[in-house]
Amino acid sequence: MKIVTFNPFRTIGMPGIQYVKPEHMFEQREKIEEADVCLFPENWQVNALVYGMKKNIFPSIQSIQMGFNKIEVTRGLWSVCPEHVPKTVILGRNHENINRVFDEFPFPFVAKEIRNSMGKGVFLIENHKQFNEYAENNPYFYVQEYLPIDRDLRVCFVGDDVIAAYWRINDNNSFRNNVAQGARISFDNIPSEAIDLVRKTARDLGVNHAGFDVISAGGKYYFLEFNTLFGNQGFQQLGISVEKAIYEYLQKTVVKL
Repeated sequence: MKIVTFNPFRTIGMPGIQYVKPEHMFEQREKIEEADVCLFPENWQVNALVYGMKKNIFPSIQSIQMGFNKIEVTRGLWSVCPEHVPKTVILGRNHENINRVFDEFPFPFVAKEIRNSMGKGVFLIENHKQFNEYAENNPYFYVQEYLPIDRDLRVCFVGDDVIAAYWRINDNNSFRNNVAQGARISFDNIPSEAIDLVRKTARDLGVNHAGFDVISAGGKYYFLEFNTLFGNQGFQQLGISVEKAIYEYLQKTVVKL
């Protein structure tokens, strides 16, 4: 199997692989044409690769395009499991929508930048001044109800199934549970219901490489988001090779993609 990767750091150790810098994809078109599959293209490359060059890609086009920002993630989740999404509004910036947010969301609530990760660009809004500052810096509002939790569950779906899951527990009295923000990892008491929910949702969406963030609140599981490019801290502790899982999946499916 001939493979082109646009992200060598996520494909280390795979056999039969060649690296092409994303910005050189058209200059090195011959390498791409000879490849059976192209790995980890950036969002801007996907249309040319899939529709123009007729190439198989991994992650799937659904994974990349829905995972591009929080708006697309949420719309995807709304389409298959709206009951598992916290109350969320996505609005353009204007005075009417600022007032709508204040009318619909009691303090505190959460406001997010639509493209960010590792807990950055996520704000706990506790008063009008804080939201007005957020509004000044964001042309689109992504506002979500605040659900008090001290942990969330990262469930990693690679290929056609869940390959790892772990709690990210916040001991620092902050509402962010990201490992990059100081949360610790725990593999204890992983709920099978959450795993089943992620498995079904990923398959329904056609997503084959994503880290889903799930919380439990009021006896129910909710998705916060999913990230197509997710951290590997949990895999390192479990001794799991994501690259091996990807390669084995490609061996089974690349001729069928």
